[in-house]
Amino acid sequence: MKKTAITYGTFDLFHYGHLRLFQRIKEFSDYLIVAVSTDEFNQLKGKKTIIPFENRIEIVKNIRYVDKVIAEESWDQKLNDIKNYNVNFLVMGDDWKGKFDELNNYCEVIYLPRTDGISSSLLKNSLSGFRNLDISSINSALEILQQIRNQLS
Repeated sequence: MKKTAITYGTFDLFHYGHLRLFQRIKEFSDYLIVAVSTDEFNQLKGKKTIIPFENRIEIVKNIRYVDKVIAEESWDQKLNDIKNYNVNFLVMGDDWKGKFDELNNYCEVIYLPRTDGISSSLLKNSLSGFRNLDISSINSALEILQQIRNQLS
């Protein structure tokens, strides 16, 4: 019998932690559905994405562990998705622990630990420092890198 899992997320600035999530889910399921949050839904959640929905969903579609990609448009669609796709496992990061326990009546809810040291929020925070750089700072950094490269040649 085919075991189907579903997970939900924004998947902005796709990174190793996202990939590991999909890999780990495929270790105990045969078919993985990934619901990618739309830009409109992220606005309702108070999240601002860097990568537009159309690009995020295209990235996820092209990950070999993913069998189907759907749009996540609201909080309450999870139950309908579980029923419509005959889902055996709802899998979320452990930062959501306890939030979807009521869905255990319809499938097994699993909260997986997040990958240490990486998250889209961390990436966004580290990138935010670059916003304050001016062109002369960037040119200086490029000159230093060129000097290092010349020394290594």
